Formats: sequence, structure tokens, C-alpha cells
Amino acid sequence: MKPVVTADEMRALDRATIEDVGIPGLTLMETAGRAVAAAVLRALERPGHVAVICGPGNNGGDGFVIARVLRDHGVDAVAYLAAPREVVKGDAAAHLAILERAGGVLRMIATPPQLAELAAAIEGAEVCVDALFGIGPVRWIEGHLANVVGAINRARHRIAVDIPSGIDSDTGRAMGTAVRADRTVTMGALKVALASAPGFAACGEIEIADIGIPAGVMATGIVHAALVEQADVRGWLPRPALLDHKGTRGHAVIIGGSPGMRGAGRLASAAAQRAGAGLVTLAAEGGADLLAVDSVMTRAVSGVIAELLAGKDAVVIGCGLGQGDAASGWLAEVLAAGIPAVLDADALNLLADDPSKLAGAAGPIVITPHPGEAARLLGPKCTAAEVEADRLSAARALAGKTRAVVVLKGARTIVCDGTLGDDHCAINPTGGSALASGGSGDVLAGVIGGLLAQVVAAADAARAGVYVHGLAGERLGDVHGRGAASADLPLAIASVIRQLAR
Repeated sequence: MKPVVTADEMRALDRATIEDVGIPGLTLMETAGRAVAAAVLRALERPGHVAVICGPGNNGGDGFVIARVLRDHGVDAVAYLAAPREVVKGDAAAHLAILERAGGVLRMIATPPQLAELAAAIEGAEVCVDALFGIGPVRWIEGHLANVVGAINRARHRIAVDIPSGIDSDTGRAMGTAVRADRTVTMGALKVALASAPGFAACGEIEIADIGIPAGVMATGIVHAALVEQADVRGWLPRPALLDHKGTRGHAVIIGGSPGMRGAGRLASAAAQRAGAGLVTLAAEGGADLLAVDSVMTRAVSGVIAELLAGKDAVVIGCGLGQGDAASGWLAEVLAAGIPAVLDADALNLLADDPSKLAGAAGPIVITPHPGEAARLLGPKCTAAEVEADRLSAARALAGKTRAVVVLKGARTIVCDGTLGDDHCAINPTGGSALASGGSGDVLAGVIGGLLAQVVAAADAARAGVYVHGLAGERLGDVHGRGAASADLPLAIASVIRQLAR
């Protein structure tokens, strides 16, 4: 997985590199600036002006290096400083002095006439480089700075240094207004905002620049999140074996699909089957004959379900379950059974008043809330908007509260393993608007349950299931666009798993 860092974690990595390893900050800044300059040179389709918009901090220092290196390559590059010169300090001030001694051009943009000059320069520029703020202190972008950002956003091609200015590095929120980059060159490691929603939508193509942070520093435990990669998923998925049969590939039970919500049970069952479970039983309240899915056994349930759960390898509960007394009793039995379980939808709603019950479960638990369900589990004062405002923190808080593996659904779904107590989160890069249809979550729960039945560890099943589900959605979207339906997902999931599990 690719490391994903908060602003504080990135500063800690820089500090360790400078103080413990002995690589000077000036050197890191020079390397960072040269990496962005190389990206600018690749983007230049013809000779032309490049406007480098610099702030007073280290991001601006990178900008001074960029302007100097571009001029060394014969590019008409000008650095524009959006702050009083006297507030530029430290390594940034040193590189500003180097820029000027090397014959570089610095212009100020502190007054309305200077801003008008900048706007005209950006209008005629081939590329505009945003080196205003990076991961520096979070500030609301308004007034003069909002006008500068607005000018940058009118540029023909925009390249952001580390992170688009105005995007909160830790949450991805726009702080009033923000640069919309065509490309972001980020230093050392992905930032949370670049890897997760909503920030990634403002970043364009993302390039990670190696600025010289040693691998030993990256491995010190400073970093607590990562972006899932395809190679990781290949390692988590079960491999087909020559002597496999239905009994060796696990038996998953789906409890859901009550009257009026039959489709949810069907989708989860089909997904568990297509994820590779050898046997799948779909159990619902009454009328199980209405739930027929090819190759899936059905079972009508009404009272206790201990006999149903006996000898099974995984259970999925909640998809179209309902919230009556019977459903509540079945959920209690699942939590006590000691079987790996996926809890979705109504199962989560039944726990909203007392999510602490999850911490006492006898077996591994995966919960798959959307933001509204997550908010209810976090407490009566929490809202879905608050969850969405800081998804990583919400996932960590919920994992800590429940001691479960949390799958916080949404754009860039987050998986946080609450069983370890180390706050580590995995961010999923796959998915898209093709998954924005009813039943998609039922399919996801079924996929994870199907993997659990094949004795995949709970956190690995969650991470792999989310990735596979998202990639299948992408492929359906490429073919059907907005017409992609959740019923199409299980077969697409089987195709993705076949490709990855070779």
C-alpha cells in the first residue's frame, strides 16, 4: 500500500529526515522544486510564459526553486509573491535569495494593480504553478487571496505543488475557495486530501515526487494510513486450488431479504457466490421460495437460528433485514455465534442505540455503514455531514468505539481495523458513479461475506472486497454509464477476481 499522511505526519517525516538523518531542509526544497519543474517541462507543449504563484512558507520556497530551474532551461518563468517579502523566512528566504542572485524575476501581487498584472500574465501563460500554501497552516481563503486563487483557476493549465491551495490537507475540504489543479506533484507521500474524498477531485493527475526521505524514516510508524494497490489485493484474495470443492471454499449464510426487500437478499447472495464461496444459504423471514437465486440454497426463518448458523464459515446480516423483534433476536445470535460476520444496513440501525454490543461479539465483525449509519453509531449528536467533513477521523472513531473492522462507504471508501487499536486506515482508490444505485451496498456486503467464508482475515476481506467491488463498478460504468445496475455487479466481480487471483 502507498503511505498516506496527514500534515503533521509529513512534518514529522521532514523533521526526522533533517534532524536525525542530516539531510538539510534546503536540499529537500531544492529536490522538491526540481521535481515540479520537470513536470512543468513535460506539460509545456510549446515555448511560453510560466507563472509561479508563491506564498510565504515552504510551498513558496519550492516555487522559487521551480522558477529558477525553469529559467535555467530557457523557459520564461516568473515568480509572483502573494505576501510581503519580509514574512518569507528560513529555507524559503534562502531560496528566494538564490533565485534573485541567479537572475530570476520576482514580482509582488499585494495591490489591486499588481493583481490585475498577475491576471493578465496568467491569461497569457502556458502553465500556472500553484505554490501558495501546500500543507501549511489551515486558513480560510478570502479577500485578496481568494482573488489570487480565482486568477490561478483561470489559467490554461494548472500544476499544484504538494496540494492545491485552499484544500485542507487532512480532510480534503475546500477552505472557502480552492485551486482546481490539472496535475498535483506531491512531496514524499500522498496526503490524505489527495487520496480521499472530496479532496482528490480538485487534484487532477497526481504524481508523488521522491524528495529523498529515507525508507527507514518512512517505516518508523509515523504514518497511519495507506492507499490500497492492486498488488495488495492479489495477496489478500484466496488462490484457486486444484483440489478445491464446494466444501473447501466455505459456506456463507445471508440473513436478509425480508418481505418487501427481497432484492437485497438476492443481491448479497449472488455476490457471495461470485466472490467464490463454495456454498451460500439465503435465509429470510417467511416465503423463502420467493428468494430463489441460481445455485443458492434458501431457508425460511422465524425463531432462533442457532441451527442455521452451526457449522457455517461466515454470515452476512442486515441487507433488507427489517428492524422488528425477530431481526433483533437474530442479530444477537449472530454476535454470540463466534462466526466471522458482516453487518450492513438494518443490522447497523438495530445497533445504533448501543453500538458497544459490537465490542463484545464472539467472532470477527465487519460493519459497512454509509455516512448516515456511521453518524448514528457514533452518537445522537453526530450528523452525516460531520462524518463526510472528516471521513478518516470518523472511520477511526467508529473503529475505536466498536472494535470492529469498519468499512465507511462513499467515494474513496475507508477501511479501518478496530481490532488492532492502532488507528491504521486503508483508503480504496476504485469505484465511481456506476455504484451510485440501490443495491450496491448489498452486493458489497455479500462480496466481503463470500471472502470471509473462504477463511480470509476480516480486515483483508474488507479491503479486498471494497477494491474488487469498486473495480467491477468502474468496468460496468465504462460499458453502461449511468445505466449500470447493481444486478450486473456480481458477475463483473467474478471477472475481476478471476483476473486478480491468478
